[in-house]
This record gives sequence, structure tokens and C-alpha cells, in this order.
Amino acid sequence: MAAHPLPQPDAAPLRFVINAAAGHGEARSQAALIETMLREHRRPGELLICTPADLAPTARRAAGESAASGGAVVAVGGDGTINAVAGAAHAAGCPLGIVPRGTFNYFARAHGIADDPLQALRALLHARPKPVQVAAVNGQLFLVNASLGLYPDLLQDREAYKARFGRNRWVAFGAGVVTLLRAQRRLRLQLDTGDGRRTVRTLTLFVGNNPLQLAQLGLPSDLQPPAAAADAPADPQQHGRLTAIMLRPVGTLEMIGLMAHGALGTLGEAPSVQHFRCTRMTVHLSPYPLGRRRVKVALDGEVTRMSGPLEFRVLETPLQLLACDNQPDSSGGGG
Repeated sequence: MAAHPLPQPDAAPLRFVINAAAGHGEARSQAALIETMLREHRRPGELLICTPADLAPTARRAAGESAASGGAVVAVGGDGTINAVAGAAHAAGCPLGIVPRGTFNYFARAHGIADDPLQALRALLHARPKPVQVAAVNGQLFLVNASLGLYPDLLQDREAYKARFGRNRWVAFGAGVVTLLRAQRRLRLQLDTGDGRRTVRTLTLFVGNNPLQLAQLGLPSDLQPPAAAADAPADPQQHGRLTAIMLRPVGTLEMIGLMAHGALGTLGEAPSVQHFRCTRMTVHLSPYPLGRRRVKVALDGEVTRMSGPLEFRVLETPLQLLACDNQPDSSGGGG
């Protein structure tokens, strides 16, 4: 990734990538608010409203233009939108700003960015780039988490319920309960973290890169700040680690107990949950030859399909996140 000079606060042009499907479809009102703030602060900026299908190419174009002009690209949407724009910003070497408009906003909240769009915009206009740990699976970036097995199924069911009953956390919770209680599909995986390969059977493999989400679940996180500059030499000791979580196959009663642990924020204490930390992990999908079959993988709430083996790792180059001085410094991965 080519290195680009970071923009100066209060002067850098901002390119806003707005997901028309995020924030209950309020793209036009969000755009009007952004235009007003830019005009009041005499800040150069461009607004790009796109559909989910056009999100990735729009983000790449905006990030490339921002890198070339010494500006920054801003994601307006939920964790999935932020993931797409962050991937483009990281590849182009330009800073990322955030105006969160999703349901959970783990990445933004982990770095002290307000859920309220007006507050987030005011802070963004005076923010400075700070390094944030990011991770990838088979080269695809994730900020919050990546997973396979039960968790991608849960996300797909959640979206179906939201489309039917509305987008709020209670609908998401209810969808999760239904999915967990009918969970049956089991994975047989071979995990290699550099100290040998072991075979496990699990309902899901969840790899977390967000200290806020892990803390809410009652799971440990020792994510460390990445190198201080985007072009600093790689040093594994300067990087944090990912937290891998596995759920062994359980019956209905045990699953109810597991949900209770999750609700109480004590998932790490549940006997059916295993977790460990690593900077890199290769997952072979058994019993298929060489683990080459395609499997559903969720990245920051968006489900895709990937061919095995799956390589999870902390990226050497951090993401430059626009954050104010009174916001917490990056303590590892986002959201």
C-alpha cells in the first residue's frame, strides 16, 4: 500500500460515502445535515449517496481520490458500511472518518464516536488521524469480528426479521434467540495458530477484534495499539491479538443457559465456550480435501462466501481513523 501524507485537521477535503439503505433510509436528511455542517465550517467536501450494490466501487473511488488530494473518506452507515469504506481507505492509504447510522455501531462506539450524527459530524470536522488495529481473513479486512458457522446464520435470520418487523435491537435479540434454539449444524475444523494443528468440533467460530464487544460478552481482550505511523516497520510485539471463540455443540437446555450467560455479560464463564487469543490463525475446513470448499463467513455483519483454508491475522499496517483528542486512543481493533 502506497504511503500518502495525512491531511491537516480543519482543512482536508472530505468525501462522504452514504449508504442509502442505512439509518432507516434517511440518506437525504443525512446528506442535508452534512451539507449544512460543511457550509457553516467552510469545509470542502463531496457527498456520494449509493445503493448497497454500488457501495464497494463508490468507496474505492472516493478513497482513491481522497488519497490523491490529501483528503479523507467518511463512511455514513452501520458496521457493514464502515467495513466497506474502511477497506477502501486502508488499501488507498487515506484516513477514515465515521458518521455511524447502524443498529449497534460497535466500531464507532469503541473509539468514542457519538451515535448522534450531529455530534459525530462536529467532532469529525476537528479530528486528527490516529492508528487503529485492523484484521483480515483471506485478505478481506474486518474491524469488529469475523465468523463462520452459527453466527453468519444468526445474522441472516436477523436481517430477515428486521425486514419484517423493523430495525431495532429487540427485533435483533428475538431473531437471535430463535436462531440459537434451532442451531444444529456442526463444524469440524482444524486450527493452526503456529504451535501445531488441532481438530475441533463447534457450532461456530467467532474471531473478535473489538474490545467493546468482547467486554460486553464478558470475554478477555488484550488488544494493543499498533505502530504509531502507517509506514512504521512491522513489529509483531506492537500489535494486539485477536480473540477466537468457539461454542461446542450443546442441547436446548444448555443453549438457554448459554443465552443467559450472554445476556449477563458472562459468556467467558460458560462451560460450553472456549476462547483463546492469537495474532494469526489458519482454519482448515474438514473433512473436505485440503479444506477447499466454500463456506459462509460474516465480516462485520455482512455475510459472504469464501474458499478454505481461512487465514485470520492482524494486519501490520493500521487504519488511520479520524478521532478527536478527547476520544479514546485506539486500543486495538474497532468496533
